[in-house]
Amino acid sequence: MNAPFRICFVCTGNICRSPMAESVFRAHLAEDGLDGLVEVDSAGTGGWHEGDGADPRTVAVLRAGGYTHAHTARQFRASWFDRLDLVIALDSGHLRALRSLAPTEQDAAKVRLLRSYATGAAADAGPGELPGLISGSDLTGDLDVPDPYYGGFAGFEECLEMIETASEGLLASVRTALTARAVVPARAPGHDVPCDPRDPQRSGTKERA
Repeated sequence: MNAPFRICFVCTGNICRSPMAESVFRAHLAEDGLDGLVEVDSAGTGGWHEGDGADPRTVAVLRAGGYTHAHTARQFRASWFDRLDLVIALDSGHLRALRSLAPTEQDAAKVRLLRSYATGAAADAGPGELPGLISGSDLTGDLDVPDPYYGGFAGFEECLEMIETASEGLLASVRTALTARAVVPARAPGHDVPCDPRDPQRSGTKERA
């Protein structure tokens, strides 16, 4: 049996952007029938909010977008790199921090910037490639999902829109990687599959009207 493809979304405190990205991407996977092949979670570069739930504004904007989510914040650990296929940073500061934390160059190469998947990189990648690898000269902040914590609800809505757009490219990239592993067909199955019912505490299924 093939091991699942594992992704962790990372922001600063794991209460705003990364739980939002986790929930949105889970819904994309379920809609594409890939939720049984990909495991998704999230974490923060710092541990200030460990044990807390998501920010109430994150919860509200997810509900308004038709997403559900149950969440407990935690801090990312260097030891996790060994079991992860992708570590998705929400901004360039997280990208630098995570690559500095990586035990090896191979682990550092697993860290990608989420919005790089919204730039057309997915379409340019070859078979089996995962786009989104950003060099030091590219860390200008132009691809950041901005931190909405100190602002109002509109900032959280903006983050959700950015995350949804980038998630489409990330999904295409992950599907390419899974196809290269020969665990899924080259095209999506064309029907929705609900999120894994065995994992109710970290679900992110998008509700349908």
